[in-house]
Amino acid sequence: MIKFEVQHYTLCDGWINTWHVNDELEYFETFEDAVIALDSFLADEQEEFEAGNIESPYERDEFRIMEVV
Repeated sequence: MIKFEVQHYTLCDGWINTWHVNDELEYFETFEDAVIALDSFLADEQEEFEAGNIESPYERDEFRIMEVV
């Protein structure tokens, strides 16, 4: 079954899936679901940055969505 994951670029490991739900890696049924999750995460990051709760938000180019089997 084909699924999608959001991958984050890390200096040590390159592109990896770092998204977890209840200590398990998170996968999405569709590409669109993964985009919605990433967009929501980035919007939350921006809100926290603007509220002064984090020093800098993640950038979209730090992430990619990949198809996995």
